[in-house]
Amino acid sequence: MHAKLTELRQVVEQARSMPMSASAVVNRGELLEKIDEVSGALEAAFTESQRVVAARDEVVAEGRREAEQIVSDARNEREKIISDTDVYRVAKREADHVVEQARAEADELRKETDDYVDAKLANFEITLERTTEAVKRGRERLAGRSAFDALTSDEVDKIKLPEHLEN
Repeated sequence: MHAKLTELRQVVEQARSMPMSASAVVNRGELLEKIDEVSGALEAAFTESQRVVAARDEVVAEGRREAEQIVSDARNEREKIISDTDVYRVAKREADHVVEQARAEADELRKETDDYVDAKLANFEITLERTTEAVKRGRERLAGRSAFDALTSDEVDKIKLPEHLEN
């Protein structure tokens, strides 16, 4: 993506300058092609970020299912040994421990997943900011060029060209 933005910048920077102006003449087809490439890269990055978020959601859901299964298994085990008071106390402590472990594992898995998604989204944010700045600069350059469009033909005729450009 960065290479495409660099190419786009080079096209604009290497464009032939208009005399006595900050404007430049660019090959519309080439510039549009580069913009389409950047757009495609952005779309791919966005699709990837959606895939990462979906994967994170699936991992979290799987962790919750596992935690619920562990809790369910612990409850079932507790019910099997509830008839004996001493055995019940031991089972209750163990079930509580298993539940706590499952919660801790689920919380850790959720934290790791959130950190991973956050890193991916941060990279995507940086890419979008750079692209936005490049687009903004391009629009500013295009806007500067339109100042000459407002000149009348009489005003254009009055513009004094350097000697080497006359005739």
